[in-house]
Amino acid sequence: MRYLTAGESHGPQLTTIIEGLPSLLPITSEQINYDLKRRQGGHGRGRRMQIEKDLVEIVGGVRHGKTLGSPVALVVNNDDWKHWTKIMGADPLPEDVDPDEIKRQVSRPRPGHADLVGGMKYGHRDLRNVLERSSARETTVRVAVGSVAKALLNELGISIVSHVTEIGGVKADPTKSEGKSTEEIRKIVEEDPVYCLDPEASAKMVQLIDDTKKEGNSIGGVVEVIVEGLPAGIGSYVHYDRKLDGKLAQAMLSINAFKGVEFGLGFEMARKKGSDVHDEILWSEEEGYTRNTNRLGGLEGGMTTGMPIVVRGVMKPIPTLYKPLQSVDIETKEPFKASVERSDACAVPAASIVAENVIAWEVAKAIIEQFHSDQLPQLKTQIDEMRKYAKEF
Repeated sequence: MRYLTAGESHGPQLTTIIEGLPSLLPITSEQINYDLKRRQGGHGRGRRMQIEKDLVEIVGGVRHGKTLGSPVALVVNNDDWKHWTKIMGADPLPEDVDPDEIKRQVSRPRPGHADLVGGMKYGHRDLRNVLERSSARETTVRVAVGSVAKALLNELGISIVSHVTEIGGVKADPTKSEGKSTEEIRKIVEEDPVYCLDPEASAKMVQLIDDTKKEGNSIGGVVEVIVEGLPAGIGSYVHYDRKLDGKLAQAMLSINAFKGVEFGLGFEMARKKGSDVHDEILWSEEEGYTRNTNRLGGLEGGMTTGMPIVVRGVMKPIPTLYKPLQSVDIETKEPFKASVERSDACAVPAASIVAENVIAWEVAKAIIEQFHSDQLPQLKTQIDEMRKYAKEF
């Protein structure tokens, strides 16, 4: 199972083609749009979210609400395209047009972005050719892909949810998630302005975001994704590139501005002894093999243990600031203060939705790779058999 995306931040649309989905999987634009709306939410977002009202159009691979087994094609149109048709048009410019009048050429790289290094790599003197694709706008269509993956996981009895655990040093109480199902967590975070489980921490986060915005600055944070219902044995220990935790880590770090990832206790393990880190194995007639702790975040040896997967990612502060940083013009080599077009003071809540969806994709992909998956009913039967086998092993 794989997908590709295409499109620029101010281009006409974002496009993706998904290959490898089983046939007979229920998919609707309504369920995808639900996730796209969540990505645009969260306290701290900038004006772009007011301009774009992201809606998906399913243009291939689905008939009457179910997949056909052929590639699924999705399109999200950019409403702001009407203001950029000349600047971002695909056709060559007419000879009688002065390029400088319409291209909005960018020669001033912004610190923290892909502008300078991307220009070096692909030979672009106009850095707009870099920033248009490296923009986090591309995560819109990745959320759409993840929403399709979640539809598949839901059919297999696997649920996933994300929430914000920290913004700008303000940390949520970790006990707030204890004993709660993914559905219970979702009900709480969807009513919260920063998608946080802890109402006291949430209020402090909101205030900090507002104060930071007034300063012309930005702040980052930490998001957590929880996956429940996976049978033991998804992934593999026999090759480095088949380890599920490695795949999930790469997915998390592929999100714009993400710089760290951890599972379970994560980096806290460096400060603990082995007896306080590993999860003891229990067995009962009713449940089969279980663990009374989940310190390793549901993964051992690159494989699922049957416990919930718990993975966190850290997002750096957005580098596009109203309090500009020092840079150098690549044409004149003169120093300047980096400019800003639009910016979010904090995009951590929105990033939690992106994280949820890219993790969902990797989990669904691992399942598809491990089981026969031409048709959804076949896949359901195999997952049920895997759960029964693991319990009776």
